[in-house]
Amino acid sequence: MTNNDQSNPWGDKQTEFFYQLTPHVILDEIEKHTDFICTGRALALNSMENRVYEVEIENPQAKTRSENFIIAKFYRPGRWSKEQILEEHQFTKDLIDNEIPAVGPLSFNDGSTLQEVTEGGIYFTLFPKKSGRSPSELSFEEYGRVGRLLGRMHAVGKSKKAPNRISINEKTYGLHHLDFLQKSKTIPFHLEKPFIEIAQKICQNANSQLQKLTYHRIHGDCHFGNLIHGSEGLFWVDFDDMLNGPAVQDLWLIMPGTHKNFPREWDSLLNGYETMNSFEESSLKTAEIFRALRLIHFAGWIAKRWKDPAFPRAFPQFDSDRYWTELTIDLTTQHRLIAESQEISGNF
Repeated sequence: MTNNDQSNPWGDKQTEFFYQLTPHVILDEIEKHTDFICTGRALALNSMENRVYEVEIENPQAKTRSENFIIAKFYRPGRWSKEQILEEHQFTKDLIDNEIPAVGPLSFNDGSTLQEVTEGGIYFTLFPKKSGRSPSELSFEEYGRVGRLLGRMHAVGKSKKAPNRISINEKTYGLHHLDFLQKSKTIPFHLEKPFIEIAQKICQNANSQLQKLTYHRIHGDCHFGNLIHGSEGLFWVDFDDMLNGPAVQDLWLIMPGTHKNFPREWDSLLNGYETMNSFEESSLKTAEIFRALRLIHFAGWIAKRWKDPAFPRAFPQFDSDRYWTELTIDLTTQHRLIAESQEISGNF
């Protein structure tokens, strides 16, 4: 699958569950492909899409507590192809090679960064454990620092292609999900028409606007939860949703709101970014389009995972009238903000 053929960008088959992924399988597979000796302790970490575990290993040379652990990530079957996952790994390798603080996968004994569970068709990889916390907020100075990090990240992102990764646009993050929501009859019948109508208007508007943007490798899910502050400063984690997209997609996700509401934060972020990389200022007018597409994408994502028992527990309001009414209101607001942003002549 390439970016020129994304009729089914989210996997070639319906995603599957992890029922066969028992603790014995997890530990056996790690020891099978590495020289690590597991102590038997494995703690499941918070992850909706994949299965991620903190695994304790015997490490007499450990100088810090973190070095006694590795992170094992088992990818949801049917979501990403092997080629797509390896392009994620290549991006993090490129970042690390260019001294950009990011957490990338460890190598197995055969030199690869990806293995497949013997039975079950589940791909998995290992990461070093890095200690730190996600910031709850950033100072103006820190926004400038984050801007510089993003500028450097995107400069590396431009250096290579990722033909198998998804390109974010009105089809992959909008129309593809709308089609699924309608066919699966997820939306309450009496609320479907207004929701679909406003979502389609947003996608139609996006079509002409997004074609003007420059696309390259980006983080794709660049919110505070994936920015960690550790003993050595800020670093990036979780490139699972790595995309081909414009720089603005990563920038708006790390911000608390629009440029109109948070001008000093945006200016600090952009000034930092432009010390390391050029930025298309005209692309700022598309930030509200991407915000709207993310809302549609999120609803489609939950719907596609609804048969996974973890999702009804995590999103109990999803199949209620209230959820779809509020989402329709949010999209209507976004449609208005998109129109307002396009009337602005670039004075950000």
